[in-house]
Amino acid sequence: MDLKAAFQMCVFLSEFPMIQAVIFDFGRVISAQKPESLFRSYEHELGLPCGTINTIMFESAAWQEALLGRKTTAGFWMAIGPQLGLNAPGQIEDFRRRYHADERINPHVLDLMGRLFGTYKLAVCSNSPPGLVQWLAEWEIDHLFDVVFCSGDEAIVKPDPAAYLATVTRLGVKPFETVFVDDALENVAAASAQGLRAIHFTDGPALEKDLAAILSLPKHGSAAPKRTTAP
Repeated sequence: MDLKAAFQMCVFLSEFPMIQAVIFDFGRVISAQKPESLFRSYEHELGLPCGTINTIMFESAAWQEALLGRKTTAGFWMAIGPQLGLNAPGQIEDFRRRYHADERINPHVLDLMGRLFGTYKLAVCSNSPPGLVQWLAEWEIDHLFDVVFCSGDEAIVKPDPAAYLATVTRLGVKPFETVFVDDALENVAAASAQGLRAIHFTDGPALEKDLAAILSLPKHGSAAPKRTTAP
């Protein structure tokens, strides 16, 4: 290796210091944020006041119990159904299926994960009801991840430091060798406090820029999932 090549290699290593793994949040990162118009359509059909469905669903005691694994996903929906104006089990199940079917993979994040796959270890660390790995399998992206940390399966909810440390440990890397991506600022701050290189997710293009600044981002992916919508 000549001096110029050696210098370029030193610059490369200094720009991308020892990053071995990337951890992604699931909701509103891998799974795209639903448009406000969709929530308004839910509210209109259910007869709910505008701007209330997310409060009813995700600020509820039932949701917190699901995130800790004290309720199954089905149990959450049965508990929350009457608050949405749905009393019959069939009505609740029909709306659950529709709500789930409206979920979409963020295409830019999908591309980035495919590009990172095979070069870096990948993981999901998410506050989700039990069974997130089945959702990833339905979307045919479970093969991308070395570790899936789901709060509902672990009874540990971010920003508890134990969630980040367990994910890093299972990946077999150190916190400073790891990039963590989340849309919630409190989760980003907590990960950073544990020594991870934390990125606040806003959108796909910004994430690509942030990743390229701290690791070697391949131009093309070695694996791409097939499905981009919920079954």
